[in-house]
Amino acid sequence: MITLVLGGARSGKSAVAEGIASGLASPVTYIATLDVGDDADLAARVQQHQARRPPAWPTVQAGPELAEVLREVQGSVLLDSLGPWVSAAPGMEVDVEALCSALIGRNGDTVVVSEEVGLSVHPSTEEGRRFRDAVGRLNQAVAAQADDVLLVVAGCSLHLDPPRAR
Repeated sequence: MITLVLGGARSGKSAVAEGIASGLASPVTYIATLDVGDDADLAARVQQHQARRPPAWPTVQAGPELAEVLREVQGSVLLDSLGPWVSAAPGMEVDVEALCSALIGRNGDTVVVSEEVGLSVHPSTEEGRRFRDAVGRLNQAVAAQADDVLLVVAGCSLHLDPPRAR
């Protein structure tokens, strides 16, 4: 089962995804895509996320090799999130097909968190527009493979119809 949880910044999407993952078969592995670097504010936010999660959930840091990591991890997975993976890729170009193939080829359940960037202000920079477009295309591709898609706004979730016929 693949569940895609979409939401804007500070929408509560990670907390909703954590709640879903807590109901999955153990073990649950948390796959992180964000490298906080020397950003103290971001590091504090990551610590808040870590404190919410059960200590039994191991964390795997995935960089460009996200699809390979998904293939290797056994059991249930919470992948949080696709935006940092895209932004870290050269030219914001990621292998969407490889990621989708890895997701549908897994034996365990997978909860994927991603930023919904289509509801925000039109980016004022070329880089911002590339990010919006890349994440938007990736979200559509993952949604087409998902069994359930949720949109989170203000901590509330809404189930969406996947874009493919059932």
